[in-house]
Formats: sequence, C-alpha cells, structure tokens
Amino acid sequence: MTADAPAGEVALWFDNEVAAGRLTADAAQRQAASAFDRLLKRLGAPPPRRRLLGLIPVGPIPTVRGLYVWGGVGRGKTLLMDRFHAAAPVEKKRRQHFHAFMADMHEAIAVARRAMAAGDPRDPVEIVAQGLAQDVRLLCFDEFSVTDIADAMLLGRLFGRLFELGLTLVATSNVAPDRLYWDGLNRASFLPFVGLLKERCEIVHLKDGADHRLEGLKATHVYLSPLGPVTDAAAERLWHSLSTGGEEACELRVKGRLVHVPRAAGRRARFTFGELCDQPLGAADYRAIARHFDLLMVTDVPRLVAGERNRAKRFITLIDVLYDAGRTLVLTADGEPVDLYRAMEGNEAFEFARTASRLVEMRTEEWLHRAAGSIDRQSSAT
Repeated sequence: MTADAPAGEVALWFDNEVAAGRLTADAAQRQAASAFDRLLKRLGAPPPRRRLLGLIPVGPIPTVRGLYVWGGVGRGKTLLMDRFHAAAPVEKKRRQHFHAFMADMHEAIAVARRAMAAGDPRDPVEIVAQGLAQDVRLLCFDEFSVTDIADAMLLGRLFGRLFELGLTLVATSNVAPDRLYWDGLNRASFLPFVGLLKERCEIVHLKDGADHRLEGLKATHVYLSPLGPVTDAAAERLWHSLSTGGEEACELRVKGRLVHVPRAAGRRARFTFGELCDQPLGAADYRAIARHFDLLMVTDVPRLVAGERNRAKRFITLIDVLYDAGRTLVLTADGEPVDLYRAMEGNEAFEFARTASRLVEMRTEEWLHRAAGSIDRQSSAT
C-alpha cells in the first residue's frame, strides 16, 4: 500500500480511533496497520494455481506470506493484530498466546508419541501438523518469545511442515527474528527456523515510541490498600487499561513443568497472592514469570502471621526476583509493606524487612521510570 492509497480496514479503524480520541496518533503504529492491511488484501485474493491444460488444478495452494511485527512493550502490536484477526477473510483462523499454543503442541506431541508406542507408525510431529492444518489456515500468535529449549527444538520441524500444508502465520514479538532464542542452548539448531520465519513472513518493525498504556500510571496507582471493594474496583480499572481490555490464560515451561498464568495480556500478567504464594513455586518459577512479563499485578496480599512461614518465604522470593529483574509491580494489599508480616523472630522476619523496603521503593515514581527505561533498553538492544 502506498502513502496515497486508500486506507485499508485496519488503518481506517486506527484513523477513526485516533480521531475519536481513543488512541494516540503514532506514525509507526499507522505504518504497521498498513502492513496488516496488505496481508488482508493477500488473504482475500484468489490463490494463484497452475493448471494442466488450463482445466485441472495442479499442486498445493501456495501459502500466503504472513506477518511478523516486532517492537517495544506497549506499542500497540496486540491491539492491531486483534483488529486484523477480526477482519481476516478466513474461516479457519485462530488467535492464541504463543506460550499457550506451545503448551498445547507439547501435549499433542505426547499424545501422538503414545499412539506411536501403541503401533501407529506415523511421525508424531506429522500427526500434530496434519491435525492442526485441518483446523487452522491462519494462525495469529501474541507475544512470540522463545526461551525454552523444548520449544526451540520443536518449532522448526512443526512449522516447516505447517507452512508446506498452507498455514499462514502472523506473530507479534518484542524482539527481531534474529534475536529469538538468543543465547539459548544449542541455538545453532534453531537458526533454520529463523530463516524459515523470515522467508514465510513479512518482517515489520514497529519502531520505538511511548508505551501508551503506561502514560497515566503513577506511583499512587501501583500500591493499593487496604483490601476491600474500593481497592478491588480501582485494581479492575487499572488492569483494564493495562490489558487494553483483552486477556487470556497461558502456561510457561520451567524445567519440564508448566506454570499456569491465569490472566495474561501481552507482557502484562495478573495473579492473586494465593496463585503465586500458596502453590509449590520457587525462584525458578518466579524468574520465568519475570522473563516473560514486564508488569505484574498481584492482588489480595494478606497480613501474614508467624505460622505462615512458607507463604511468607515465597512472597519474599517473589519480590526479590521482581526487584532484581527491574519489573513494574502493582499490588493490592491489606496494609502498608511493613505491616504485611509480623513474625517476631526467625530468618523470614529479618528477610521481610528487606522485602518491605523493596516494596516501598517499587512504588515510587523513580522506580517506575527506571523500570520503563530498562524495558526500552531491552527492546532497543534487539
């Protein structure tokens, strides 16, 4: 689409949202909207097919080249992709968070391997690819990010076959394709997939700019207390603005286990205290969460007492990990940080004094600016 061409459906929607004051004018987002419109046009065009004697179609229908949009946090990638997905003239389409998709694929591969052990001679990856290609022609990934070696090793084989079967891929990511699985174990085996991705998708960089979802986030918004209906309502309003109104569950793979994320919206995630600290989770799990999400909302943090050592220890570890990672933290709690744990003695009482101090620091304007700057540096490094 040239600069003088009429706006397509996604670009027109974006222009109307800006005119209505619901979105901020952003040249890079507008260019990305035009890229989505180019794909809409390709999807809507009749597929070119070779014909034998001009009558009989020969060979498979060529795959429509997809789209890989990458850029910093909060740049509107998910918002634009969701609008594209709604408008795409494809009956068999799916929009899914990348980590949720990979969890599904690993489970499907496990089922196929059990079938192979029972006598089915087919390759498990072939079984899964054939089944998926029958149900999905357009696959939209949110937050494409490869950190797990099991995911890295599966992607090349799976998508090599899916592309052959006619699947079109659309993905949003915080990193350029060449930075996927950066410093990952046995990364050389992953590089053919990167080449395949660049061949099968138009690569669009949604260049750095403001994270519009954080423009109104103030220090007074990130620590809400005491617990009750007023705090709950304020947290819901804040989460709605941070998640752009959309969320889904996903799972992260940690050392062969799955960590459930009940509410994820791009690089934001929301948990209750119980979901993080009443479960058998440890530092490795919290680090995985911190790698995949730049902002965490944790609600319903109670006042802990001396007999709740395990809950207190997990909360201490969680805050240590998020602090070391420089993440933005939104809490709803039943008191000020110093009041959340009243153990009179023991290591946890000493450690919680550090936790309380960190919670105070993480609710300051200086911390919010520092966390946002850390995210910007990570994005620009790619």
